[in-house]
Amino acid sequence: MMKVSNKLKPTIGFIGAGNMGLPMIKNLIKKGFHVKAYDINPKITKRLEKDNIKAVNNLRAVASNQFIISILPDTQNVESVFNNDTGINSYLKPGTIVIDMSTIASSSAIEIGKNLQKKQVEFLDAPVSGGVKGALNANLSIMVGGKKVTYKKSLDVLNSLGENIIYAGKLGMGQVFKMCNQIMVGSHIQAMCEAFALCKSKGGDLKLLKETLIGGSANSWMLENLGKDVIDKNENAGFRIDLQLKDLKLASEAAFESGVPLPGLSLVLALYLEARAHNEGKNGNQSLFKTYDRMSNQK
Repeated sequence: MMKVSNKLKPTIGFIGAGNMGLPMIKNLIKKGFHVKAYDINPKITKRLEKDNIKAVNNLRAVASNQFIISILPDTQNVESVFNNDTGINSYLKPGTIVIDMSTIASSSAIEIGKNLQKKQVEFLDAPVSGGVKGALNANLSIMVGGKKVTYKKSLDVLNSLGENIIYAGKLGMGQVFKMCNQIMVGSHIQAMCEAFALCKSKGGDLKLLKETLIGGSANSWMLENLGKDVIDKNENAGFRIDLQLKDLKLASEAAFESGVPLPGLSLVLALYLEARAHNEGKNGNQSLFKTYDRMSNQK
């Protein structure tokens, strides 16, 4: 039984109840929010009902709430939901606040925001970092773009989902910050894999190396949280190769639009493509290490 705050809070319509969305919904309920959840996948709908979460079977039932939160896999899915003709837009009421927590193209976030503004609906792009663990523990980092007044109105909701809430600036800037975050994530994972590959080739103790690096200036979140999975060959997905590749592609496209050369990003992107080519797209980020095993002919 979830412990729920007694303080009366508004109802939230939540779109996307997958690996990230479901724990986020549960944390909102714990904080006293009423949630109506929608997911296109019938299996997820059954899981919601099993957990005694109010599940609805169409977007119209979500639209009547003061806040709408979405967290979906990619730009195409988000654009499909916030579509003037076939999506939720025609059902939204003036004054509703929409918070999209997906990672999508910043240009798409800006366009969605402009379309909703015409209907007097407020919009924030608020992608997250911290993975499933952060969603479970309600300590996500949330990077928010949009009007500051809308951001302030939404802080109670955002603080129920994360601990590091950053107002990044104008609409679309949340996505820009997230792209920068993912460049760093990919680079840190690559650096960890290269260090482990060298140590392994020399017959070194990877567990000892990990603890040594954690104790010095080479430490990183990736090393602390994924280093053990690399060593144990645990491929379980906290954040899948496919999703990281999608995020890196968004960053690469944004860099191309701005004429900014990012050779490090290009290298990491190529390594992730190699991993996906070997059917590792559904595995966790840590599976990138297998790419180095292949390149160096190690097992």
